Amino acid sequence: MLGLGLSTVDCRLLTIMELFELTKALVNINSITGNEGPCGQFLRQYLSSAGFDVNLQRVSGERYNVFATRGKPSVVLSTHLDTVPPFLEAREDEHYVYGRGACDAKGIVAAQITAAERLTAEGQRDFGLLFLVGEETGSDGARAANLTPRGSQYLINGEPTENRLVIGTKGNMWLRIETRGRMAHSAYSELGESAIEKLLDILNDVRRLALPHDPVFGSATMNIGLISGGRAPNVVPDEAQADIMCRTVPESPEGPHLKASIEALLRGRAQVQFLRETPPLRMEAIEGFDTQVVSFATDLPSLGNWGRPLLIGPGSIHEAHTENEKVAKADLLQAVEIYARLVQELLQRCGP
Repeated sequence: MLGLGLSTVDCRLLTIMELFELTKALVNINSITGNEGPCGQFLRQYLSSAGFDVNLQRVSGERYNVFATRGKPSVVLSTHLDTVPPFLEAREDEHYVYGRGACDAKGIVAAQITAAERLTAEGQRDFGLLFLVGEETGSDGARAANLTPRGSQYLINGEPTENRLVIGTKGNMWLRIETRGRMAHSAYSELGESAIEKLLDILNDVRRLALPHDPVFGSATMNIGLISGGRAPNVVPDEAQADIMCRTVPESPEGPHLKASIEALLRGRAQVQFLRETPPLRMEAIEGFDTQVVSFATDLPSLGNWGRPLLIGPGSIHEAHTENEKVAKADLLQAVEIYARLVQELLQRCGP
């Protein structure tokens, strides 16, 4: 840019405009989980044009992780390409960029790329960018990437943390409880056995379970998110099920131990499947950054082979997944500075 005769101030203004335009361009690519292919191809072309060495890793079908490097990547910036439904087009006003993924995590992708371009312009090398598919549903992109690490010592993951460094993330445990009964005509309900009534009794007991507590992470939480069952209003239901999501914390040896408590409670009363279990994760603090613990899960537990984890990004998790999802432009600009600073500091730790 300087070669075009632009001043440093002009260059900074142009970078700001590019950051917001890139955010909107990414938001306008529908990449609901399972449909990330076009977004990956867009980034492959964009990053190749910017001079990065770019590789695609097929995860399934036309879904690809995108890995871009400058030199040997000792430090890697990472986030995810997929979004939750429904697709919402980008728009902006003076203060915000709106649309699906503006906060989680297309704005983060744009901020990390902008930071990478700035680092490159300053002559920095030996870092990378890793953009993953499938974070919103099961981290299949992260698990695929973890099979082919590239030797990085640090991984800076981006999620909406209000640009505060996260020192701990709660884990999650997704379980499904299934009960069985016996069908009968509802006029003669004494001849049947209601699976729904069994399930309601069980859920009432589950809600009374003691939940583990950690002095740093706080208390575990439990959400009964889905309930289904039955055949018709005039049929005693022979089947019912409920899906529960627990946000877990490190457990002390003395207990309570949540999974074991659930298994003991349901023994002989229902079937239980543990569909997904992600452990809580502790991370390090860095001097000069505000810190926090968050309740949401990330790809980081599935990326252990990519180096010591850090978690930070623009936007608020309370804006993510909403019908009016947005990210503040000021937060995006601050994130560029944060990501560039972190890469430089961590590269110094890595040494020559």
